[in-house]
Amino acid sequence: MSFNRITPALAILVAIVSAFVALEWWPLILLLIGLVFGFVAQEKDPVTGVLVIVTAIALPTIADSLNAIPMIGAHLDTIFTHLAIVIGGHAIANLVLNLKNRIMPAEA
Repeated sequence: MSFNRITPALAILVAIVSAFVALEWWPLILLLIGLVFGFVAQEKDPVTGVLVIVTAIALPTIADSLNAIPMIGAHLDTIFTHLAIVIGGHAIANLVLNLKNRIMPAEA
C-alpha cells in the first residue's frame, strides 16, 4: 500500500476512534495527519484542490445535521467533524504550497 492510501485510512480510523475515546488531543492529531498528507501528496489538479476546500467548509455543517439521528447521531457528528479537521489540514497544506509556488516559482 502506498502513502496515498494509508494516510486517509489512518485518518478515518482515528476519526472513528476519537468518537468513542475521550482525549483532548484528537483535533491536533487529526490536523497533523491532514497537514502531513497535504504536504506529501500535493494536489496537481486545481479541481481537486477546490473540492478539498469546499469539503473542508461544508462537512462541519453536514456533520451538525447528523445530531438529529437518535442513538448514533452524536457519534456520527463527532466522526464527520473530525474528518473535516483532517480535510482542513489538507486544504491548509495545499494553500501553503500554492502560495510558496507563486512567491518562489521553480527555475525552468
